[in-house]
Amino acid sequence: MERIPILRIGDILLVSIQVDLQDHIAVALQEDLAERIVSSGSHGVLIDISALEIVDSFIGRMISTIASVSRVLDAQTVVVGMRPAVAITLVELGLSLDGVRTALDVDRGMAMLQADLEHAVRVDHVEDETSGPVG
Repeated sequence: MERIPILRIGDILLVSIQVDLQDHIAVALQEDLAERIVSSGSHGVLIDISALEIVDSFIGRMISTIASVSRVLDAQTVVVGMRPAVAITLVELGLSLDGVRTALDVDRGMAMLQADLEHAVRVDHVEDETSGPVG
């Protein structure tokens, strides 16, 4: 079965979909990505869909589901490279992609995720300092 590669860049997993995303490939991607998030401890997922010319309702729901699963596993998702025709199709299908943030390209998506990760580290650091030893 055809699989979509998942690359790790620091604390971010990069998925670049360069094939026609058929339903069974999308389901396999969802499962593979969930396993990689857990095994790598990554906190960010960047999905590049710039090669996709068409997105149907199933694929739209799968992208939303991937983002929801990632969020439950403590990882933020950003979808990049969405073509205007794909965005129009998703809106016409009534899919809002709840919980999915988007960026125009990979550079901007990576910047969004890295900013989120840096903010999370600062918040954890402040919480550690304010909780201090008890007693």
